[in-house]
Amino acid sequence: MAYSDFNLSRVRETFGLVIEEPKSLFLNIEPTVASDYLMTSLDENLALATAINTEKARSEMVIAPVLLEVRRQLNYEVGFFSGTEFNIDPTRGLTGYCDYILSAIKDSYEVRSPVLMLVEAKNENIKSGLGQCAAEMVAAQMLNIDKGSANQAVYGCVTTGTDWKFMKLCDRLLKIDQRDYFINEISTLLSILLLPFQKKEPEL
Repeated sequence: MAYSDFNLSRVRETFGLVIEEPKSLFLNIEPTVASDYLMTSLDENLALATAINTEKARSEMVIAPVLLEVRRQLNYEVGFFSGTEFNIDPTRGLTGYCDYILSAIKDSYEVRSPVLMLVEAKNENIKSGLGQCAAEMVAAQMLNIDKGSANQAVYGCVTTGTDWKFMKLCDRLLKIDQRDYFINEISTLLSILLLPFQKKEPEL
């Protein structure tokens, strides 16, 4: 069993999660101005990635550039991992490769202090990726607790590149935002992706 074998029901039952679905996790968030570099990249590649319509094209042309912009906005002080093996508890299915991880510690070789787990939706089906992402978030939380960061919230996202769905895990409470966000809301998307790295998060 691995992360990709989990659906929401299984992850809830296995790890005793309580699931809530607020209308919006980010009501009062302020937009972030995207760099000219990112805007040029999206202008040049978004339509092409959508036309090619493969997971690889969306990943390389849309998702990765957006996540790398988060790193750029934070002066490259966060860790970025793509396709990384993340084995935390194989006996409970918390094992496998993660599409993307952003961590609070600038380290290119070892995942430490993971705060954002991102899953690329398979077959453009956001719902089918929620369980996998939630399992990865639980694994990230376990690692953080083991390293002394028990109070650190873990965020998750399932995306097709054009559609983005966010979650937040605190203790055993998993909040799944009812609202989907879209790539044409790039300033809001960036603010949400930057939120986990703020020293003090606003009340949600």
